[in-house]
Amino acid sequence: MGNYVYHVVTERPMHLNQKIIFDDKNHSGVYKRVEEKKELINDIYNNKDKYQNINLDHHTKVALRELAMEEVRLKKYSQYPSRLSSLYVSKSLEDAYNWANLFISLNRNVLQIVKLKVKGNIFTGDAHNCFDGTIDKEYNLKEAESYWENKKNKKNKTPIYETIVNGEIEVIEIIKTY
Repeated sequence: MGNYVYHVVTERPMHLNQKIIFDDKNHSGVYKRVEEKKELINDIYNNKDKYQNINLDHHTKVALRELAMEEVRLKKYSQYPSRLSSLYVSKSLEDAYNWANLFISLNRNVLQIVKLKVKGNIFTGDAHNCFDGTIDKEYNLKEAESYWENKKNKKNKTPIYETIVNGEIEVIEIIKTY
């Protein structure tokens, strides 16, 4: 058995019957970017005053967020896939097309939309509950908690659903090639 989802391919084309594994040993590109920032993140948390008036770059804010997300997930929501070793997908083809159109409007290279069969864990959250990480670890952890609890977003906007999956993932159909 398995679940069927859709993925907007943006980096490398996928091919029919391709298998991908995301687990404790197989991570996403997000993992690599976060790992590269770990030393800086530790310095930020240990020397908050030093960073008080510094404008953090985008990747550092993402690393602060993702490390908080992972800490909260491991403590309270270990049944969900890690954002650091998962694939971002859509539950419906319509949502996949919406994400593809958004990426295209942001000048992000969209290659394909594919249908996947997933044997693993799935979590769907509201992308509006993602946040820019800050030098305040407690704030980051609180925001991460809101994400995993799937609380109503503070922006009072219609949710934008992002689904993450891990485990064994197989491409079963190429829906569209751009």
